[in-house]
Amino acid sequence: MKTISDEEFYAGLKDLPQIKYPFQDLIHPEFQEAREIYYDWIDEEYGFHSLEAREKHKKHNFVDIATRGMPFLKSLAEYHPVSVYTANGSMMDDYFDKCTLEEMYTISDRIDDLLTGRESEEPKEKGIYHFYWRLRQYAIECDFPEHLYKRFVSAIHRVFNAYAEEKAYYRTNTIPPLHIYTLIRMDNSGVPPFSIYVALQKDYRTIPDEIFDHPHIIRMQNLCAFMVGIHNDFISLPKELHREGDTMNLIKVMQNEYNLPLHDAYMKALELHDQYLDEFLVLQKNLPFFGDFQNLVADYVADLGIMVAGIYRWHTADTSRYVNGGYVEGEYVSQQ
Repeated sequence: MKTISDEEFYAGLKDLPQIKYPFQDLIHPEFQEAREIYYDWIDEEYGFHSLEAREKHKKHNFVDIATRGMPFLKSLAEYHPVSVYTANGSMMDDYFDKCTLEEMYTISDRIDDLLTGRESEEPKEKGIYHFYWRLRQYAIECDFPEHLYKRFVSAIHRVFNAYAEEKAYYRTNTIPPLHIYTLIRMDNSGVPPFSIYVALQKDYRTIPDEIFDHPHIIRMQNLCAFMVGIHNDFISLPKELHREGDTMNLIKVMQNEYNLPLHDAYMKALELHDQYLDEFLVLQKNLPFFGDFQNLVADYVADLGIMVAGIYRWHTADTSRYVNGGYVEGEYVSQQ
């Protein structure tokens, strides 16, 4: 991205209305300890990244997304799998910014092999793949329930396949149609694995699979993904207006879809976000009958709201990633 002044970077954006969530804003009390582990992970696993990129990633504190989004986990050991996913997924999203759709699908399949255990041998070199191998080891160590782990890994695979699909638009600097954006954004928001991981808090791991498979619960999880994907688009908008290839942004999509000026496109995107929020709240108040699990499911969906608010709080509290000059440019050199 070219060097520009802060005045140009934020031009016309500072006074736009912001999102408001009716959910609690919390963070795990050991968040600083989780950060220190995260800093060590970057030094241990990301030697292939430039020093500048690694230092920027440390400032981004991606692990805060986990400690804010799931503040009720009992121990740092329980945070390790989701923290590795959060940190590694975010950093590799930056690193592979310029790869092709085909390359990203190959990467996604290798990650899935490591997380499922189909590839069980420890990768010889430190880095992205070795880090995902570690995620599986951490999951085993913290007694991650098998039925939830399978859901978690399947959701991660969908996230990285969505990363692949967005490359077709990034590499051609093409803005996707709204319906295509929506399909991709639900997964590349990175949130579906989080909605599964929320169930490791409290006693939610006892909720049977048929409840997690219920259309009502699936829709609420998807709404969380949409809300986070859209509020990320709001936060990253200044950077993405000035950077070629960043086309997976709802405000840009609204501009293109409806031929709107920036302000009107922003307001239309905010309206869509708030429709998703309103739907979530209606579904929360009108849960189906889940028998003996009724109260537990009600608490689980309430904690989905806390997850959304926590991720948004990370976005708004961050003073290093989405600011002028804060973004890590993709360092991967495509072979295609």
